[in-house]
Amino acid sequence: MKKILLFSLPVLLIGLTAAYFLYNKPHQKMENADVDMTVSAFDLFVEFDQNEAKANEKYLEKILLVEGKITDVSTNEEGHVSLTLKSSSDMFGVICQMDQLTEHERTDFTVGETVTLKGICTGMLMDVVLVRCVEV
Repeated sequence: MKKILLFSLPVLLIGLTAAYFLYNKPHQKMENADVDMTVSAFDLFVEFDQNEAKANEKYLEKILLVEGKITDVSTNEEGHVSLTLKSSSDMFGVICQMDQLTEHERTDFTVGETVTLKGICTGMLMDVVLVRCVEV
């Protein structure tokens, strides 16, 4: 019994230490993140609309540089801004949720303005979604 306890205690301490450091790992700063791919919002939506599985393989969890025309700007009750970029669909687009961990130079975007954003692609629900976006 003592041997099991003597062996288990160091393993448990190592596991708890690793969990602590992983939990407290700092987030990647999106301003400094390397871009995996560059694509227009229109083309990104078309690829997901035509073949979502193939687009997921290509874009999912990648950092994208996306350019597009703003069709909607919304701010939630906590003050976080989301932009919808124009796509091939009249009803859906590319939603870019601005990074909550970044101090943005501006948050006063206007409909019709063309922007270039960098963010992480999380796939398509009805819209293609990019999270942690920053303006480039």
